[in-house]
Amino acid sequence: MEALIPVINKLQDVFNTVGSDAIQLPQIVVLGSQSSGKSSVIESLVGKSFLPRGTGIVTRRPLILQLVYCPKEDKEHRNALDGTIELEDWGVFLHTKSRIFRNFDEIRKEIEDETDRMAGGNKGICPEPINLKIFSTKVVNLTLVDLPGITKVPVGDQPADIEAQIRDLVTKYIANPNSIILAVVTANTDMATSESLKIAKDVDPDGRRTLAVVTKLDLMDAGTDAIDILCGRVIPVKLGIIGVVNRSQQDIMNNKNIKEQLKDEATFLQSKYPTLATRNGTPYLAKTLNRLLMHHIRDCLPDLKTRVNLMMSQFQSLLSSYGEDISDKSKTLLQIITKFASAYNSTIEGTARNIETTELCGGARICYIFHETFGKTLDSIHPLAGLTKMDILTAIRNANGPRPALFVPEVSFELLVKRQIRRLEEPSLRCVELIHEEMQRIIQHCGSEVQQEMLRFPKLYEKIVDVVTQLLRRRLPTTNIMVENLVAIELAYINTKHPDFYKEIAMVPTMIKSGDNRTNRPKSMYGKIPVDDPSTIQIAQPSVDPNDFFNYLFHILPSTSYNEFISFVQRRLPTDDRDPTNWVSNLIPNENKEMQNHLMNNGAEENSPEGDIRSVLSPVKPVNLLPQIPLNNSNFRKLSENEEHDCEIIERLIKSYFYIVRKSIQDTVPKAVMHFLVNFVKDNLQSELVTHLYKADNADTLLDESEHIAQRRKEAGDMLKALQRAAHIISEIRETHMW
Repeated sequence: MEALIPVINKLQDVFNTVGSDAIQLPQIVVLGSQSSGKSSVIESLVGKSFLPRGTGIVTRRPLILQLVYCPKEDKEHRNALDGTIELEDWGVFLHTKSRIFRNFDEIRKEIEDETDRMAGGNKGICPEPINLKIFSTKVVNLTLVDLPGITKVPVGDQPADIEAQIRDLVTKYIANPNSIILAVVTANTDMATSESLKIAKDVDPDGRRTLAVVTKLDLMDAGTDAIDILCGRVIPVKLGIIGVVNRSQQDIMNNKNIKEQLKDEATFLQSKYPTLATRNGTPYLAKTLNRLLMHHIRDCLPDLKTRVNLMMSQFQSLLSSYGEDISDKSKTLLQIITKFASAYNSTIEGTARNIETTELCGGARICYIFHETFGKTLDSIHPLAGLTKMDILTAIRNANGPRPALFVPEVSFELLVKRQIRRLEEPSLRCVELIHEEMQRIIQHCGSEVQQEMLRFPKLYEKIVDVVTQLLRRRLPTTNIMVENLVAIELAYINTKHPDFYKEIAMVPTMIKSGDNRTNRPKSMYGKIPVDDPSTIQIAQPSVDPNDFFNYLFHILPSTSYNEFISFVQRRLPTDDRDPTNWVSNLIPNENKEMQNHLMNNGAEENSPEGDIRSVLSPVKPVNLLPQIPLNNSNFRKLSENEEHDCEIIERLIKSYFYIVRKSIQDTVPKAVMHFLVNFVKDNLQSELVTHLYKADNADTLLDESEHIAQRRKEAGDMLKALQRAAHIISEIRETHMW
């Protein structure tokens, strides 16, 4: 058991070197109101007068005091080099390294100077502790923390919130679950009003680690005593209540030593409290604190060992994340470039080790843009968006020119469908922009390892980002031009022979203009021939049944004269076969006698107005030669049956062809973006980085670490060494030593 307190002192030494409060070591924290006698109690335990004394607030910085019992035969702490072999007691400060303080007045002066250095010379406080170790042949092993006294009213340079600052400082130390609270109260005041007991009760409501010390027993009013207080009948404290008698200010001024004071204290207790004398006084307090601390250390040690091992693992990982010191900068630079390029490509391919689970990124987001964002945007574009009936009708009339047309002009279809195809260009270019933005954003999703390297070398990170950004910017115009060309290719040639369009067009109503006298016209495949004059009809059709052809002519030319028909046919036959007596009966099959008779009978009427073939092309109703120019508004007037028929044909053709082009664009744009942007960047990223960054004169500049990373690595390394040393110290304790 006696070996436990030195172990804690060793641990305290280890962690004091790194200035860490992460390990909550067992210790005794002394707190009390200002001028309650805290410093006097501590001096009585040490047996030396070494603490600053005076009126008002004197202790203005926490003092971590380690008392080490060091007999004359102790070879561990006594050394001939520093002259401590024959000394009975001496002190060592942490901040003065190996300097030995043989005179305790010098210790007091050093505490005052160090306090003024950090807290100022006019009553200010500082939370930074002073570490003092006292070796003596007359002390018990203890670790004490002397805190500033609790005060209410600021004085000197103290801020207005001095009470809150001191309370926070005290709470920080006593909140440590491994600490024992030594609450100092004065006997000449009401114990129920004690600030120290109130604060101790706030952090230790059960009182399992609180010990009360009653000072100034000799200053109680005549006729009163502290028996009820010391017996715990006023306020019970689980660890006990111990009364002590300290030196008065007059005793200190008269240089009364601690040894004489201890004799006077024993005499006072025997005379005033004979039944309680053996359980009070400074010697009993020292032994009690030693016993409580040893048992407390024994209870805390298993958890302390677990905590040290856990923190050692955490700091090992933290130190690894900061990386090691660089020996070969060129090699390290090439490794980082390669690691970044690999991580960038892995994020696109979806093979990264640390896959994001909260949002889509990299290749998954590119896929989402292609098939969800871009695909749904194209699907939302209606083939006839922005087109009204009057737009279509106006295009048809403009394509006809001055002549009324028998057929719906093909030029109007081509003009209007190109206008609609151009609407696909903007979402296609927006798709390229979104992919470009995602490629830029992938830099932030290259894995934690690469991010640590980037944080470690901020200049290198900036250059890498700049190189990748420039590469993406160079590829953006090329990709945009390719996407624009894909739309331009579709506009360059309207392929009405496309298999899908050809199937759809067979279901479109005849392109012959509808009219009252042609409503029952058969829907022949020749209805798709866009001609303005029957003379443009070709007789020679290699895969056409002659019966179909002449049936078609018979119905569309009901008033054609014989001579005009002969002339019309002769213009379409070879010159050596234009004799009407040879081919009229042969060319027109016997099944079409009706047509033969019609043509023969109409021969005598060729001079009649009805015999003019142009009458077929004339409208039934007289034409207004000066019509009012229609406005481009579908609500301007109701369309006629003929106009509705023409618009319906164009609309169905536009829809059919637009769907074909949209399907093609939806397929080719992602392919173009992948080839010209995504895959190009993947394939050329590492070579681009090496070209711009891997230069001998750049390595020193780019691998210049940020100051905070270097500082953190040093702190983590020091803490790891302290934890390893602490683990070694704890491991030396055998289970048999703890009981």
